[in-house]
Amino acid sequence: MTARTGGGAPSGGRRVGIRPTRGRRVFQAANALVLTGVVIVTLYPFVNIVARSLSDEAYLIAGRVNLVPRGFDLTAYELVVSDSMFWTNYRNTVVYTVVGTCISIVLTTCYAYVLSKPRLRGRGALVGVAVFTMFFSGGLIPNYVLITSLGMKNSLWAVVVPNAINVFNLLVMKAFFEGLPVELEEAAAVDGLNTYGILLRIVLPLSKAVVATMVLFYAVSLWNSWFTAFLYLDQQEMFPVTVYLRNLIAGATGAQSAGGVADADAVQAAATLQAVTIVLTTLPILAVYPFIQRYFVSGVMLGAVKG
Repeated sequence: MTARTGGGAPSGGRRVGIRPTRGRRVFQAANALVLTGVVIVTLYPFVNIVARSLSDEAYLIAGRVNLVPRGFDLTAYELVVSDSMFWTNYRNTVVYTVVGTCISIVLTTCYAYVLSKPRLRGRGALVGVAVFTMFFSGGLIPNYVLITSLGMKNSLWAVVVPNAINVFNLLVMKAFFEGLPVELEEAAAVDGLNTYGILLRIVLPLSKAVVATMVLFYAVSLWNSWFTAFLYLDQQEMFPVTVYLRNLIAGATGAQSAGGVADADAVQAAATLQAVTIVLTTLPILAVYPFIQRYFVSGVMLGAVKG
């Protein structure tokens, strides 16, 4: 006799799978096509920028560079790398991103943990204050006057403090903390931990996914930000690299607006330097993102779904 395997599987150990319906197959094919199109549309501009940064200027002027570099040339990279101001601004970007992310994570975590306690007096008012800022702000001029009057202009704090808490990130973390078992905190309180001990030794170790997601959100936002620094900083030595890139773009746009065949080479040279700067500015985020991406989906979903 032939013994049957567990779970009602046919003899011989073979499992009979459920064959997908025709509608399911059509959906999968259409989904694959749409997602492939999205990937192509997303990658095309960056691949084009990389190709332009590595191409000879003559091919760029002729408009013959698309996705493959023509006349491999690293002169533009040498020019940018040899500029000491570029590295000064690059260092500033790293400092602003690291300091700003740490401040934002600490403030957002503490605020979200407080709001996650249903027995907190005035909890509704605190939530209302946070949500109110999502739709209304004081405006550009009052913010500028406030930062100036606080003495933060031309300093690190003018870049990292004004937008330290993102309300969307705050609400995601709040929902995540509300989904944690209350029994864990009660047991920790019985063992003698105070509120800070519970947060640091119980809650945060269970919140690695959502914290990593918030780190990614804040770091990318600070790394790409330029308007805040452009508004509150007057000294070129304090600019982030994004303002350096903005100045290159403004210079190329000004030369192009002036027109004239004589300026065509200068405009193209500026465009090449823009491409090189964009590539060098984007590479660190591309290098860090794969290490945090695995927390991305789980962190957002855990903070968005309860029960």
